[in-house]
Amino acid sequence: MLWGRSDFEQMTARLRLRALLACALAALWALAPARPADADDVLADRIGINRVNLAWLSRADQERVLKEIAASGITHVRLSLSRPVGKSIEALEIADRLGLKILLEIQLGNKDYYPPETRPRTGFGRVWDVQRLSDLDLDLYRAHLRAALRRIDGMGIRIDAVEPGNEINYSAYNGDLVVYENPGRRTPRRVSEVANRSAFERGLDAYIGTVRVTREELRATVHSGDALLISAGLSDAGTVEADRRGMERLDPSAVISLLRERGIDALVDGYGIHVYPGRKRDAALARYVTTVLDFCQPEGQGRPCWVTEWGIANTALSCPLDDREREEAVRAVRRAFSEMMEEGRLEAAFYYDWDTQPVYSVWRCGVLGPAGVAATETNTGGGVARGSP
Repeated sequence: MLWGRSDFEQMTARLRLRALLACALAALWALAPARPADADDVLADRIGINRVNLAWLSRADQERVLKEIAASGITHVRLSLSRPVGKSIEALEIADRLGLKILLEIQLGNKDYYPPETRPRTGFGRVWDVQRLSDLDLDLYRAHLRAALRRIDGMGIRIDAVEPGNEINYSAYNGDLVVYENPGRRTPRRVSEVANRSAFERGLDAYIGTVRVTREELRATVHSGDALLISAGLSDAGTVEADRRGMERLDPSAVISLLRERGIDALVDGYGIHVYPGRKRDAALARYVTTVLDFCQPEGQGRPCWVTEWGIANTALSCPLDDREREEAVRAVRRAFSEMMEEGRLEAAFYYDWDTQPVYSVWRCGVLGPAGVAATETNTGGGVARGSP
């Protein structure tokens, strides 16, 4: 829907008012007593936002960011357990105190999970160097995860769901997949074409091990013993992008099939997936979502999906924010998600990103923009509605 000038001015006024309300609510959050998260508060459909790598911020900045999120009416947040782990846990404590439900992504690139003699696979300066999943030491992983979960549990923090790993079907996050020194040639379309298939499949075996260990260590906690376990969010990067960048990847459905052969359905409550459809018309957006999520099934027929990242870019970075075109696309994606949620094939959608990625961020110019509002509205019987702050 395209708006006229008067509509845009009204929208801007509403956003200014929203920003003032957010500031006021943030002040109230600062005075509010700590309260434990209650399992009864968890919504059936988890609609949330990503704010990863809070461990890199000072405690004051962690407080500011999470209070802005909570004051904007958002109920669920995806956070990272990454180095430095102590700082990651500080962010979890703040989020839990503010009543935010936490999806915890465990970054498997943490070098503490690997023997000291292992070396990451090179990205040839075009992308970061990453560890090979096939090198992951399950004993080290268990020891470090147990220590982190015990500390989290000792602070009374409740985790809603845990997602070990990220985009393990893409060489940007899985060192068993190759980054070509010189991009341009055809990348694999199937597992039989992967340059080092043996290492890749050993990495999948190791990944199943991390999921099993994660489930066991979660069950040993007091506050997060019933946390849901979600498989690593898989990248939806296509073959055109992979060829252009010279980076191996495999289709999400193919990797899910390989993981199911290894027994992942007995360990997880849902499959993680990422959805970045780009700018398309409404019908094309719906088709894209349906295609990418074709392996998602209701309980009893397989496992439902969790979209742990999804996003639509807005390259206009000036203030005041003009988010009209992106809002329309976001609402089209949300409609497709809502249909899948009604079918039991999708249980969660976490928008990427709150404030760190310039073109994907929804917190801009000191306010949650229209696309961010649309992305994080809670589901109702007839579509989506803004959650209560």
